[in-house]
Amino acid sequence: MIIESPIGRYFEEFEPGQVYRHAVTRTVTETDNLLFTALTHNTQPLHLDVEFSRGQMHGTRLVNSIFTLGLVSGVGVGELTLGTTFGNLGFGEIEFPHPVRIGDTIRAETEIVSKRESRSRPNAGIVEFEMRGFNQEEKLVVRACRKALMKRKTSETGQSGATA
Repeated sequence: MIIESPIGRYFEEFEPGQVYRHAVTRTVTETDNLLFTALTHNTQPLHLDVEFSRGQMHGTRLVNSIFTLGLVSGVGVGELTLGTTFGNLGFGEIEFPHPVRIGDTIRAETEIVSKRESRSRPNAGIVEFEMRGFNQEEKLVVRACRKALMKRKTSETGQSGATA
């Protein structure tokens, strides 16, 4: 018999105030920035052009901020939502207080801000996460809030949230 077990956490396992410091860190490479920028058709020279960037405020190319958001959002998936979410409901406030440069190493943490039972789905609840990314100098480079519809271990009807 094969039993598939999600790695993520169920709605009941989250409590406001919990902070998960994720073990995965990532050094951002030139290839990361170039590929992501090209794939998203973002032709901003701050991400692509060394000479242009030298004459700008930061004096160097900056990593595409949406890559940074995606990286920090993705790092916590395995630990928090892999196999236990129905999907994202949306992002709220997003800020980039410090730029990311090629060669920076990013770490992430996620705080549980709030949770509530779903009014329309007895097998789910809504969890609000605040994701934060820091560079190797512990400077905050991104902060973003998102809500996700999370599976419950068991619904009010007794059905498993994982199969409902």
